[in-house]
Amino acid sequence: MRRIGEWLGKGAWYLAPKRRRLVQRHLRRVLGETEPVAQRSKEMFARYGRYWAEVFWLRPDRKEEIVAHSEIVNEQALHRSKADGKGIILILPHMGNWEVAGAVAESIGIPVLAAAENLPNPLITDWFVKIRNMVGIDIVLIGRGLRATGALAQRLKEGGTVALLADRDLSGRGVPVEFFGEETTMPAGPIALADRTGAAVHVVGSYFKEGRGHRYVVAEPLEIPQSGERDQRIADGVQVFAEVLEGMIRVAPEDWHLFVPNWPSDRDLS
Repeated sequence: MRRIGEWLGKGAWYLAPKRRRLVQRHLRRVLGETEPVAQRSKEMFARYGRYWAEVFWLRPDRKEEIVAHSEIVNEQALHRSKADGKGIILILPHMGNWEVAGAVAESIGIPVLAAAENLPNPLITDWFVKIRNMVGIDIVLIGRGLRATGALAQRLKEGGTVALLADRDLSGRGVPVEFFGEETTMPAGPIALADRTGAAVHVVGSYFKEGRGHRYVVAEPLEIPQSGERDQRIADGVQVFAEVLEGMIRVAPEDWHLFVPNWPSDRDLS
């Protein structure tokens, strides 16, 4: 399934020239203007294909096998935060296979609650919820009139763990940050939730191994400002997150599934 997904992704690279140009623009931000990006953009498509192939392959009886081929770097940072009893917020970018991260977290005694978008098609929403429940992720739906803040805050107050994807501002209501040398916006939700609950915030990099399996790298807790006006604390915290995220992405930019405009200057290619 992994190889099939990679093959289909590479096929999409040839068939989607507009998307290919957008991805190459993203890679130049990460790698620099002088770095060749054509081959690396093809690999980026291949790994996105791998992600989808792995998701379709997921079954409850395969969870143990998935965990056996995954590794966590700096796992002890999570256990230290858990011991503090304040709750944990895991911020993940759309990298590698973040769905599998739920099974890995559950295997080390840190099950997560995640927010998922309530899509217009209920059949697709139900499918995504089923997949995530299958790997040990509890789900609360957001969007289309549903809000999850209360449920997420309650889980954190109970000392639990919440996982949020936060590298894209799809709503357009995020806070301005400098990200790879250019201003864009990022969601304020995870940092606002941490400010409200006092939870520890860890950025987690999700990477594919060269063969089968996955590698998760846990950053130390973000140092979020504790003084000043709340809006400014949150804005400063999101900038701190953006800087840590830059380092995570630079390790393996091909694993970053960014196939949509993410900076204002991308609009001419959207």
